[in-house]
Amino acid sequence: MGAVIAEHSLVPPGEASVHDDHYGGARPAPRRAVRPKTAAEIAFCSLGPVAETFIKAAAASGMTSLASDLDELAGLQAAHGPVALVAALERAVVFGRFRAADVRSILAAGAGVARPTRAGDALIVDLPTVATRPLSAYAIGTSHDRPHTGVAR
Repeated sequence: MGAVIAEHSLVPPGEASVHDDHYGGARPAPRRAVRPKTAAEIAFCSLGPVAETFIKAAAASGMTSLASDLDELAGLQAAHGPVALVAALERAVVFGRFRAADVRSILAAGAGVARPTRAGDALIVDLPTVATRPLSAYAIGTSHDRPHTGVAR
């Protein structure tokens, strides 16, 4: 009797203070399937999982005008081919760029663009040693006229 079983933080009225541990862990995030309705949406989703990822990420970022860009994205597929478009969509998702103009720019940049990755282990290399000079060797004036003695003046 008198033992504390759990402490919950205070929250405003109408909210709940819940510990996920009490329910076997955190609740999984909702999974919503993309349901293409228009011909442009169906054509875009035919590109595969990257198209669905692109649509979900665009929606999650708050983009509300994706429907108008889907026709242009379908045109990019006709111009560049599905392989190049899929690669551009993957890059667009990584960098959070969801406009058709963004994907067009990625396609225009081509395949030679850098592919940033997460930081890895430290790169340790043996660097060559170099001769050192005293600061007096960098003095302005007649330092090139006098012989180097190795002693700073």
